[in-house]
Amino acid sequence: MKTAIQNTPLNAKQAKLLEWGKLITITGSAQLVIQVIGFLSAIIVIRLLPTKEYALYTLANTMLGTMILLADGGISTGVMSQGGKIWTDPEKLGQVIATGLDLRRKFAVGSLLVAVPILLYLLIHHGASKLTAILITLSLIPAFFMSLSGTLLEVAPKLKQDIAPLQKIQVGTNVLRLALIGLTIFTFPWAYIAVLASGLPQIWANLQLRKTSAKYAQIHQKPDPAIRIEILAFVKRILPGAIYYCASGQITIWLISVFGSTTSVAQVGALGRLVMVLSLFNVLFSTLISPRFARLAADRKVLLKRYLEIQVVLFMLMALIVGVVWLFPAQILWILGPSYANLKSEVVLNIAGSCIALIAGSSFSLYTHRGWAIKPIILIPLSIAAIAICAALLDISTLHGILLLNIYVAAFEMVMHMIYSIVMINRVK
Repeated sequence: MKTAIQNTPLNAKQAKLLEWGKLITITGSAQLVIQVIGFLSAIIVIRLLPTKEYALYTLANTMLGTMILLADGGISTGVMSQGGKIWTDPEKLGQVIATGLDLRRKFAVGSLLVAVPILLYLLIHHGASKLTAILITLSLIPAFFMSLSGTLLEVAPKLKQDIAPLQKIQVGTNVLRLALIGLTIFTFPWAYIAVLASGLPQIWANLQLRKTSAKYAQIHQKPDPAIRIEILAFVKRILPGAIYYCASGQITIWLISVFGSTTSVAQVGALGRLVMVLSLFNVLFSTLISPRFARLAADRKVLLKRYLEIQVVLFMLMALIVGVVWLFPAQILWILGPSYANLKSEVVLNIAGSCIALIAGSSFSLYTHRGWAIKPIILIPLSIAAIAICAALLDISTLHGILLLNIYVAAFEMVMHMIYSIVMINRVK
């Protein structure tokens, strides 16, 4: 009897390790394939588009990310937070997702009204004709509207930790994207063709996501007014911060597009493609870590332990990545082609800033998925002050200065989010 009791915890631990090993293997191997395919697509675009066209392509993709953030406004996080409370009930979970989809469609209109004029101005500012600027803007529309529902349709499988179908869909989407880019860009080396080819596969992805989500959530329901109020209450707390992150998250591109040259915009965009390796950790984090953290019971000791474990592992991984780039900058830059071979110090700075930003984003993701939101009156003024001070001390018209600014701002946000996370965890009874 004693032996059986002693063996039970060991068996439970083994089962847990086996479960995590299986999830990480499935997700990690699939994401490795996805990142390789995505990286090939990015390198084809970098090498085949002329520098000016690639600069326009970079501006368009940056604005697409901003449009999606504005249209979300914290809705997806609110849906995940609400879904984490009732994730075992398909009907209630479906109501939460259906309400989130309805809210996102309404937010999309405001996002377009804000983002489109800014994008048109920046494209024309960097030498695009009016016709080209309009074509590039129109080419963003499919990817924009498909992305609105894509992240919400992933909520149910993520909460259920049914990871394999999500990975298959992502692999298929990236294969389609690579095929479309390969078929078009050799013949039509224009920015709007590359943007359109990148966005169209998301249509197929959404069809597959709806089938997968339907297994766990009855999403074909009318929006629920009570759930809408709960999600909007969360959105009101997080929206100002989300709007701020639309600007600060791409501060490198925005500042260099205003104060720098078109070549500098292309260089920032090319270096950003190398950061795609970090998206592997982002996907693993959002798929495996954040949903599980959202599901944890309100136990202060457990939450703090899990939070600190996550941060320690992230710090070690990011330090390893920066070290590898610092040791082999020339070999890494070879991938981008001869036009970018002289950016040895810049590639290290870019990777370092992105790694720090990833750690900051992990803290932000963890506490928002618990339904917590830092007050905008604290977050935004402090962050803007940090950006203003750093911008005044650095030459932001140069690529080197912009990348240093990115590091300082990311470091400030990392410290702020980590402090807030620990404070909120310690308030749990």
